Amino acid sequence: MTGAERHTDSGLADGLERLWTPHRMTYISGEDRPEGGYEKPAGCPFCRAPGLVGQETLVVARGEHVFAVLNLYPYNPGHLLVCPYRHVADYTDLDPAETVELAVFTQTAMRVVRQVSNAHGFNLGMNQGGVAGAGIAAHLHQHVVPRWGGDANFMPVIGQTKVLPQLLTDTRDLLATAWPSA
Repeated sequence: MTGAERHTDSGLADGLERLWTPHRMTYISGEDRPEGGYEKPAGCPFCRAPGLVGQETLVVARGEHVFAVLNLYPYNPGHLLVCPYRHVADYTDLDPAETVELAVFTQTAMRVVRQVSNAHGFNLGMNQGGVAGAGIAAHLHQHVVPRWGGDANFMPVIGQTKVLPQLLTDTRDLLATAWPSA
């Protein structure tokens, strides 16, 4: 076997290099799942996030009713979540002030990410309930996922691996610095 040949689990050469991201296994396996699971967590991570400080926090900006925090398991660099402070599961349960500030924070997040990383587009969305794909269904959160032309290359499609070029704490510092003051 030459250095260029790679073998699959079946032993057949497939010609591909492998990049391993073992840190993702904690999410996939559920090792870091909160007590009570994601549907009804005890110690909700979105309730805890605003109270974290220093290197522990991934919070980018804080408002009166909502905050923006980096996704611990991002789809792309700069993947933010806009969350109400109040532990509420459904979008229809937000009060008018929370609804407005969530929308304003989403717009600001898009502007800031464009400013610091020249995003070409965004995926915005809320997964309402576990059956809709919400990882933490008990606490509403709006995804703001920056996109760039060609960002869905062979790595996630073939290699089932997402390459992120920046540490979360570095991304957090960059976005927090660019976030406009209230």
